[in-house]
This record gives sequence, C-alpha cells and structure tokens, in this order.
Amino acid sequence: MLPTENRLRRREDFATAVRRGRRAGRPTLVVHLRSGATDPHAPGESAPPTRAGFVVSKAVGGAVVRNKVKRRLRHLMRDRVDLFPPGSLVVVRALPGSGDADHAQLAQDLDAAVGRLLGGGTR
Repeated sequence: MLPTENRLRRREDFATAVRRGRRAGRPTLVVHLRSGATDPHAPGESAPPTRAGFVVSKAVGGAVVRNKVKRRLRHLMRDRVDLFPPGSLVVVRALPGSGDADHAQLAQDLDAAVGRLLGGGTR
C-alpha cells in the first residue's frame, strides 16, 4: 500500500498535475507528472514528499475491476515513488484496456511511462 504521506487527495492537486504537468501515455495508462511542485499545505521548510494519485473511470469496468486496477497501481507506485524528485505530483490515469491487463503488463507500461517522463525514454 502507498504510504499516507505519498497519497494525492486534493482536487486542486490532481488538476495541477494534469493541466500543468507533462504526460506520457502507454496502451493501458497515462502518467501525468508535475515535477518539484511546492505544496502550499505543507508546513515548514523541508522538501515535501512525492505524492501520487489515481484516476480509474467507469470505462475501465465495473466496481470490482476498477478497485482491482487501483490496488495494482498503488502497489506498483509504492516501489517507484522514490524515483521522482521531491515535491512532485504524479497522477496515473487508467485507460479502458487496463481492466483486462495483468499485473506484469501494468508494471511494464508504468515503467515505460515513468522512464519517459524522467528523461530515460524517447517517443
């Protein structure tokens, strides 16, 4: 499970990541990244942690399928959250094909999208 301090919860934070960040798409998901965004809600001078949120619409499937996809994405992101610069906002949007994809396919697509956003991949 993704730790509480790494969860993206506010609507305005989701909007900031999607509207002002960069994105990388794969067949099963799209990753939006707003690098090093400062968190106006965080007290003190320390660098805020990277926070990740997930968008899984009804186009993915029924409630059981959507929740399964969210659980898988949270689990995958837990191991990758340290790759991002501190203070980053990450939104992972599941596409309709993600409901039929297995865990390995989601991991492969997430790694490819994250690699592209962090400068490791090309179009």
